[in-house]
Amino acid sequence: MAKLMHSSIRFVVLAFCVACFSTELVAQSSYRLKWSDNGERCLFKAKDNFYLIDVEKREKEILFENGTGIFDQVQEVTFGENSNEFILLGVFVDKLDRTTGKKERLDRPHSDFIDSRLSLPPLHSINGGESTKIEVMNNTDDPFQMVWVDSNGNEHDYGRVRPGASFVQSTYIGHAWLLKSKAGKRLGSFRSRENEFVPINAEVLSYVRKTKRRPRDRSKNPYRYDKPRDVPKLEVVEHNLWLEGKQLTDDATEKLTFQNIGNGTSWFKSPRGSDVRWSPEAKYLIAFQTADGPRPHVQIVESAPKDQLQPKVHRFPYVKPGDDLPQKTLRLFSVDDRKEITVSNELFENPWSLRFVRWSDDGEKFWLHYNQRGHQIVRLIEVEATTGKSKVLIEESSETFIHYSNSGKSVFQRMSDQSILWASERSGWNHLYRFDENGDLINAVTSGDWNVKRIERIDSESGTIWFYAVGVHDNQDPYHEHFCRVNLDGTGFQVLTDGDGTHRIEFQQDNEYFIDTFSRVDMAPVSQLRDSSSGELIVELESKSTGEVFGDRRLTTRFTAKGRDGETDIWGIIHWPKDFDENARYPVVENIYAGPHDHHVPKSFRKNYYFPHQIADAGMIVVQIDGMGTAWRSKKFHDVCYKNMKDGGFPDRIAWIKAAAKEYPQMDVSRVGIYGGSAGGQNAMAALLWHNDFYKVAVADCGCHDNRMDKIWWNEQWMGWPVDKSYAANSNVRHARLLKGNLMLTVGELDRNVDPATTTQVVEKLIRHDKDFEFLLIPGAGHGAGDSPWASKKRLEFFKQHLVGE
Repeated sequence: MAKLMHSSIRFVVLAFCVACFSTELVAQSSYRLKWSDNGERCLFKAKDNFYLIDVEKREKEILFENGTGIFDQVQEVTFGENSNEFILLGVFVDKLDRTTGKKERLDRPHSDFIDSRLSLPPLHSINGGESTKIEVMNNTDDPFQMVWVDSNGNEHDYGRVRPGASFVQSTYIGHAWLLKSKAGKRLGSFRSRENEFVPINAEVLSYVRKTKRRPRDRSKNPYRYDKPRDVPKLEVVEHNLWLEGKQLTDDATEKLTFQNIGNGTSWFKSPRGSDVRWSPEAKYLIAFQTADGPRPHVQIVESAPKDQLQPKVHRFPYVKPGDDLPQKTLRLFSVDDRKEITVSNELFENPWSLRFVRWSDDGEKFWLHYNQRGHQIVRLIEVEATTGKSKVLIEESSETFIHYSNSGKSVFQRMSDQSILWASERSGWNHLYRFDENGDLINAVTSGDWNVKRIERIDSESGTIWFYAVGVHDNQDPYHEHFCRVNLDGTGFQVLTDGDGTHRIEFQQDNEYFIDTFSRVDMAPVSQLRDSSSGELIVELESKSTGEVFGDRRLTTRFTAKGRDGETDIWGIIHWPKDFDENARYPVVENIYAGPHDHHVPKSFRKNYYFPHQIADAGMIVVQIDGMGTAWRSKKFHDVCYKNMKDGGFPDRIAWIKAAAKEYPQMDVSRVGIYGGSAGGQNAMAALLWHNDFYKVAVADCGCHDNRMDKIWWNEQWMGWPVDKSYAANSNVRHARLLKGNLMLTVGELDRNVDPATTTQVVEKLIRHDKDFEFLLIPGAGHGAGDSPWASKKRLEFFKQHLVGE
């Protein structure tokens, strides 16, 4: 329950936010370093104390202890005019002479000291941070709205703050908040830090409006396209192209149109003009002509709408595996003589996606990025504008799949020296490669039995790349994210972080330094200031007592065991009951999500695991495991999922649980349950179909029980195209007759993520085979309905009944 308090009005907002329980991210740093003009010193706040760092001497000292005497309610500190003078911002603005200890009240606007706190465009939330509280005080003459911006950029209104009132909100470190005017104008945004006070006045908002708008970094966009300023007028009239009032094409129809209808996963968007790309100086014109076919939809029934008695039918676009997709054909025209230059589409037939990348600077050639349907061939293609001849510059192919949907595995960027930076798993691990402008390999930028996970920053001038990697330390969890740097020519590779945990960094002082915050499930966050070039430790900013932060319950335990092959390490964690008894025996419940798009076991520290703890505290031991078939180990490890979604890593999971039970005899492997949602719902039911000799109880929410019934982009990624017999072989619906054990199925009737019919279809088959099971259809609920308060209570009762015996 989130509460928004004003001086005379209370707003109560009830929301369930999956992002708040992210399994990915280490707690974001709550430190904002305030640097001196010469960059030799900086200030920061931790545990209500203010600290001074001398970077050159690698020393940290307490500037003063907040909350005592004259330093009560100080929120910000910055440097004054000399080395012993500091400016304090709280309810008032004061100057402190550290030599004498005297404080002098200043008559200066707050914006002089907190102008760097707000920025635009709006920031997005970074999930995984610890819980905290913020207070935003409205010292302006006008009300403003407080809006939470989630990690996807979606805005959620939390109410109005009147002049003179304060917004007090429980939130998470790293979550983003946006201020909007009454008319909806964006005023500024910030990410929350630990127990923060943010006073807002007219000077602050004026400063943000004039100077704090952050330019969009277009260098990271591989599809960057600068349209010439002066181009001839181009229109789509009755699906054909018209250039300056004269017809350019005459072969288009409603089903073969130059109207832009989207691309890849965004097919069937509302038409929005032509899909064209002009060359520099508008000498040539590329136009995409699309063969538009049937537009599949899903229909769901809202049985109890709030605004009427009768049910409503909702219909929305939804493309499933095997459905026909619109096919794009590239057409090239010379603008001056209005003649078409023939381009063969042979190298990019049957595309899942065909994206224009950019024109060459001289406008004589252009590049396309092509992903063939089935995700087994990806190409970077070059086309000569004068002749229409095309050639493959770089190609990736796989007998299984190319993980196109992950940005860390879909890197292709043109560098300042005209070389191309490209990500590939050709070695069996995800690494960066450099190709010349002719498509010839120059060098591998990174290599080894580990993975580049995502690029943080590229300095084209120095040829340096900063990135996160997993698996770089042999003696650590291979999923721990570490921060690294390497030169474009493959030299100078360094792992800049070494603490045993998963890391997040924040660059400081024009990227010269960075704050490194790392943690594990069994270790509270540690934050350090490091040198960006060498990774050298400057000072430790703060570390927290794990036991004090986690509370009085037994700490979540990391555990590793060998998988199905007897060689590969499988990693997981164990959640213990709060009142754990060493002499008791407890049933085991697995929280499963085996979606191949990522790994899913938490790696960073958190105070509470909510549903796993809820179940554990009812007298069970809860485990979470990443088995084979999930991402971010080797390609071989990942490929286990190909056309094999029913596998779910179960042979590894069962071996892990049995090994854990030998180490911890309190785990009773004769009583094992499992639960999950979405892909995890598919997994949970699959446990009672193919592994019911081990798993006895399952709760499956909004499951993708037949991969032919779910969204196209996710399922064709792992199950392939065209749809073949492997889809039926992996179907829970087709194999419902195999069910043994106690099963509960839940689904929200308004689920737009996974078609709810996939759950009701498996229900129909279970009834046909005379199987006993529980089924909860939740009216008015969407995806993830099984985690709602009522349904999660039912899930808990189901486990207690069939595993605990209550």
